[in-house]
Amino acid sequence: MDWDDATARAALRRMFDAAVRSADPRAMLAPHLPGRPAGRVVVVGAGKSAAVMAAALEDAWPDVPMTGLVVTRYGHAVTTAHIEVVEASHPVPDAAGESAAARILALVQGLTADDLVLALISGGGSALMPLAAPGLTLADKQAVNRALLACGATINEMNVVRRHLSAIKGGRLAAAAHPARMVTLAISDVPGDDPAAIASGPTVPDPSSFADARAIVARYGIALPDVVRAHLEAAAEETPKPGDPRLARAEYRMIATPLMSLEAAAAEARALGLNPIILGDALEGEAREAGTLLAGIARSVAAHGQPIASPAVLLSGGETTVTLGGAKGAGGRNGECLLGLAAALAGHSGIWALMADTDGIDGSEDNAGAVATPDTLARIRAAGSDPLAALSAHRSHDVFKTLGDLVVTGPTLTNVNDFRAILVT
Repeated sequence: MDWDDATARAALRRMFDAAVRSADPRAMLAPHLPGRPAGRVVVVGAGKSAAVMAAALEDAWPDVPMTGLVVTRYGHAVTTAHIEVVEASHPVPDAAGESAAARILALVQGLTADDLVLALISGGGSALMPLAAPGLTLADKQAVNRALLACGATINEMNVVRRHLSAIKGGRLAAAAHPARMVTLAISDVPGDDPAAIASGPTVPDPSSFADARAIVARYGIALPDVVRAHLEAAAEETPKPGDPRLARAEYRMIATPLMSLEAAAAEARALGLNPIILGDALEGEAREAGTLLAGIARSVAAHGQPIASPAVLLSGGETTVTLGGAKGAGGRNGECLLGLAAALAGHSGIWALMADTDGIDGSEDNAGAVATPDTLARIRAAGSDPLAALSAHRSHDVFKTLGDLVVTGPTLTNVNDFRAILVT
């Protein structure tokens, strides 16, 4: 195949679209449903996919009476017949999410052993369901969330802290539903698919402790409100731990994961005549440094045919981080990783890349991610910008917008974390 610019871009987009399709709840949810209960069906949920998961559930069980409430991000709602959908803020929580979380906790209380609670959990659920622990306020949670997002902590570390500031996360939702049966249907957006980390694990036991949360705060030097620091120090009520009898009837079923999406992209790559290799579904670290590392692997493929012969595509997932410091630039972790890759490749011929968030939103802007080409650096300079200065100022969005290389999908209504594809021809 003649790998010109248009062909390479189209191939990368086909792989990304295949990855997103493989995590569509409308196709993936029904096979994972449990048997229908003798009692009531109560549906609760939180996350960027919560609304479309609720709609998929109603389609799968059209004749089963059910009630419930799910909360999703603004702009992510879909029409449902019986399950109420509330929209709230992400990544910094707001009063709409707080109110929805309180109502969700109330919905699962007072049930019987004949009843079934279906919990629809996906990425973003932690910020969207922000019910503060006793003595804390929404403002406290908002301050902590902003600090966590800016400090460079991993998503797993953020969620350890969040679980210990919450009245609903870290297994507390499942404990409140006892003695009803609870089945969680989850879409993973975290490296390693740890249920305790997905939406801060509201329906699973929490293996972490207040001491772990305090250690993370200390490690990153996070400035906390005094009342939050006092809450972590007091450690008055630990989250439910493995073996807690209140969680004995709680089951967890993963319906979509980052690896499943990467495998779907690999199948699409093979159909295009490419040799795919999945480097991992749980890559973490500073975004621009991850871009430098991935550039080194791409150069090795081009020069030596290792670890795979070209034409090849290097696929990876996970969640990198961007440590902002004092910068106020526009751009998410995928754009920053991509700009780091382009800078390290320094105009290497025959290498294209697409990096994007599978939920359709990279950071706080309206794009999913962006595409880099062999002439990206030259075009940045021709537009009057310095790519390294843009990296330092965290302005990847501005750079790729100027080039016309943003990937804009709108909300995809699913979320299996970041998707990275590097095409070496």
